[in-house]
Amino acid sequence: MECQRLSLPPLSATGEVVTFYSYKGGTGRSMALSNIAVLLARRENASVPVLMLDWDMEAPGLHHYFEQHEERPGVLEFFEACRQQIERICLETAGMRAGGRDAQSADAALAQRVLDAIDWQQYVVRVDQGSALYLMRAGRFDASYSERLAQMHWDQLFDACPALFRCFADTLARHFRYVLVDSRTGRTDSAGICTTLLPKKLVVVFTPNRQSLEGVDALVKRAIDYRCSHEDEQRPLLVYPLPSRIEMGDCAQRAEWRRGDAHKGIAGFQPLFERLLRTSYGLSQISLDSYFDEVQLQQTKTFAYGEQLAVRIDQGGDRFSLTRTFEAFLQWLTGGYFPWQSSREIALLGAIGEARQALLLEPGRAVALPLARDLAGLGELYRKDGRSAQALDAFRQSVEIRVRLLGEEHPDSLACKSGMARLLRQLGKLDEARFLEEDVLDVRQRVLGSEHPDTLAARACLARTVLQQGELAAAALLQDSVLASYACQLGGEHPLTLEAMDGRAATLLRMGRLTQAQQVLGTVVATRERLFGAEHGDTLRSKRLLAQALGREGDLEGARRLLAAVLQAQQRRLGSEHAATQATRDLLADVVAEPDILASMVSMLQGMIEREQYPQAGELAEQLKSCLLRPCVSGKLRRRAMVQLKRLYKLQGNLNALLALQETEVQALAGGWCETRTAQR
Repeated sequence: MECQRLSLPPLSATGEVVTFYSYKGGTGRSMALSNIAVLLARRENASVPVLMLDWDMEAPGLHHYFEQHEERPGVLEFFEACRQQIERICLETAGMRAGGRDAQSADAALAQRVLDAIDWQQYVVRVDQGSALYLMRAGRFDASYSERLAQMHWDQLFDACPALFRCFADTLARHFRYVLVDSRTGRTDSAGICTTLLPKKLVVVFTPNRQSLEGVDALVKRAIDYRCSHEDEQRPLLVYPLPSRIEMGDCAQRAEWRRGDAHKGIAGFQPLFERLLRTSYGLSQISLDSYFDEVQLQQTKTFAYGEQLAVRIDQGGDRFSLTRTFEAFLQWLTGGYFPWQSSREIALLGAIGEARQALLLEPGRAVALPLARDLAGLGELYRKDGRSAQALDAFRQSVEIRVRLLGEEHPDSLACKSGMARLLRQLGKLDEARFLEEDVLDVRQRVLGSEHPDTLAARACLARTVLQQGELAAAALLQDSVLASYACQLGGEHPLTLEAMDGRAATLLRMGRLTQAQQVLGTVVATRERLFGAEHGDTLRSKRLLAQALGREGDLEGARRLLAAVLQAQQRRLGSEHAATQATRDLLADVVAEPDILASMVSMLQGMIEREQYPQAGELAEQLKSCLLRPCVSGKLRRRAMVQLKRLYKLQGNLNALLALQETEVQALAGGWCETRTAQR
């Protein structure tokens, strides 16, 4: 029976190709792709054209999710036809192949000539009569399918026409808003085509186990390296991790595999992808907290059997449904956002975009003031994330709108100026920050009075800026005034009073009055531990400051113990890659690098190993590693410590940690050798 040919007009704007890849089978990759395809095809009154490509030709399965469609040839037959066209054209133009840049142009021209000669639409079938959802099957599953698949050598096809796959993807993207490619698993030629040559975006589907995580980690690195290293493939590749088959009933294991557990040798998929994406895109710091809070495909009994589409059955969209998870994932995937952008940022950017469009149609306070509010919220979010330039731009726009519509002295204008001043202080633009803070303080004192909470908050902010400018006496006067007012109005144990005491202690530390600083900080730490807990963020911050005071007074062992406790708490609560954790690790390394302290810790580690106290030894080893390779550590002491660390990892069977330690040691030695050679020259 002859198949009816489709007629799909080109789009006004080019669509995008998204590949779904998993290193192992059984992750639910095809299920995820099918559900997402259905959701995308429903958009804009079910008018968005979506194509699914089943490139998992050794184990095809997409067609099982969409039973009511006609049989027709698919991906395999299409590229068989491409191969025949290439062979025919090459015979006609034998010996005329160009080199260099001319070769690239010739390859692109050859690819386009091949594609123009083949009617690709005859390989596509519509699978939903209620939306523009289409499928290109893996192939026609007749008796010759396996033999024909075995004879399809993808590497040879690529060598014959390197531009073919890229041009094929571009052709499809001109007719479909979304082209979703179901890739072959593992490390195969076809998987390389799907993940490296075709897509603009790569969705890596994985289950929380070592095989799956190590496989996708290697694949992503290889795909990005290929894009960066080949001149004709200088295109962006955005990576979106998609954890699947997550058992919601076991919260302990779920947390271990997401965050990691060093004692159990579990790396954690969130730290893995944070490190991978940070390295791949050259970013200093990212967090996937918000992304993985929303995007985890839960294991459900209902959809564990057969090929069922959750988005067609479970249309309620409550927070327990797979549909809700798929929709959350699409906010990042189709909204043009990176995985490290938080859901809060996405919501604010969406609201700001809508407000700007509304202002074009109907300018007025009703739209402009919410816009200013959202800009200020976005600025504060960017400030906390360390994205200073974007934060400053958002704050400036918000201040401009509020001052223009509300006036210089309106509380909202003053609040936005305060937020902007805090950011300027962080950026080291102290004169600008001080100008704004003095203006805010002057207005609040005049309008609200010198003892109003907002006035006291403005005075405390000004004190921080004055302190950073080195005017210690002036900062101390401002802080004493704030502290006295808080203590009188709120009591000695109120959070604002404790915060003021913390600031006063920092000034005392800068002034060299170490005993007084220790006394104040000791009171703050004890009170915060009792009220908020020993691992509360404010408590840990005060402990860090107290450790600095102890270290400056010569109590290095006391400082080490306190910083070690803070570091352990931050690693548990924030993760090892968090900026606060890294700052504490650096402080601890400075203290531990003192020879007497370091020698004592090495002896402690040796004793723990001999007593088989491996968990405690592991914690101590982490502290040692951070400082051993510093230049100030003697070679003899470093070698002694390295012997004990390697001994520990061998006894624990922790080969990954052992290899990482050896690699770090080699890199440090190479760096030291280069520095020595440079100095000799």
